[in-house]
Amino acid sequence: MEDVRKSQVLGTGYAVPERILSNQDLELMVDTSDDWILSRTGIRERRICGPDQATSDLALSAAEQALKESGVEASDLDLILLATVTPDMLFPSTACLLQARLGASNAAAFDISAGCTGFVYALAVADRF
Repeated sequence: MEDVRKSQVLGTGYAVPERILSNQDLELMVDTSDDWILSRTGIRERRICGPDQATSDLALSAAEQALKESGVEASDLDLILLATVTPDMLFPSTACLLQARLGASNAAAFDISAGCTGFVYALAVADRF
């Protein structure tokens, strides 16, 4: 039988912007209501980045937490997959920006353009590497 290594989740981290935009806030901007939004989407509020905050800033904070929890050093990483539909820019990839900021010089890095299913998609891609 073939020896196949699969990806593993050894640590987790998260980061969210501080600014909250509620459905009530949206009621003041457009013709909608909290009830209408909630009944169709289940969304009560969303987080909005500030003008000087990018996806890579949130990714760095989350990645540092995950590395700390896992006990893994950034220099030991061999692959960084960053799933997002809101990259910092088209080029270079946000994963490469994260790689540089983490100091993960031994890791390949690329973005996966995926939103809600991004984690599952990135995990499936990681399994193939």
